Amino acid sequence: MGVEERGTRMLREFREFAMKGNVVDLAVGVIIGAAFGAIVTSLVGDVIMPIIGAATGGLDFSNYFTPLSSKVTAANLADAKKQGAVLAWGSFLTLTINFIIIAFVLFLVIRAMNKLKRKDEAEPAAPPKPSAEVELLTEIRDLLKKS
Repeated sequence: MGVEERGTRMLREFREFAMKGNVVDLAVGVIIGAAFGAIVTSLVGDVIMPIIGAATGGLDFSNYFTPLSSKVTAANLADAKKQGAVLAWGSFLTLTINFIIIAFVLFLVIRAMNKLKRKDEAEPAAPPKPSAEVELLTEIRDLLKKS
């Protein structure tokens, strides 16, 4: 088998693999997931966190740290990291709060979607209308019963 034939066969196998339903579904899921992640991140960062900031008087934990070296004298985290080792517990706390809020928002969205899904499943579908042949046979049967 020549190089060209192997290349053609490999290309054909790759195309078959890539076009399988699972791979395409996964790709669509990843793209939608990334877009949905951006929406949730914006909801938390642009809507929920400003409300929390306004309620707490603009409290921001991200600059809180504990110096681990006597050389650290800076007042903000960025400068303190340049001076030496610091325990940036404020950043960790901020990210943990953001995670909890994002997880809760996702929980609410998934819960709402599951309610809609259950509502759709709860409504039984109307039985399919009998075919023309079945209707004709039913009419013949009914006429024979009357005779």
